[in-house]
Amino acid sequence: MVGRTTEARRGRAPRGTTTSGRLLARLRAGERGDVPGWVLITAMTAGLVIAIWSLAGSTLSQVFSRAVNAVMTGP
Repeated sequence: MVGRTTEARRGRAPRGTTTSGRLLARLRAGERGDVPGWVLITAMTAGLVIAIWSLAGSTLSQVFSRAVNAVMTGP
């Protein structure tokens, strides 16, 4: 590749470049990120929400209702 430094080919912008320059260098390098990691995080978050909701669903509903009533009626 003519005109591109080794850093740019690796997805790193040369020192002294702006944040947008670094972002563009990463996009040009074709970095896709850690997709399996994000899928795992999403699945674990959904599992935690389901577990918490099943254990404390009625209490959470009461807390939410009280908070909405407090906002609607005022102090």
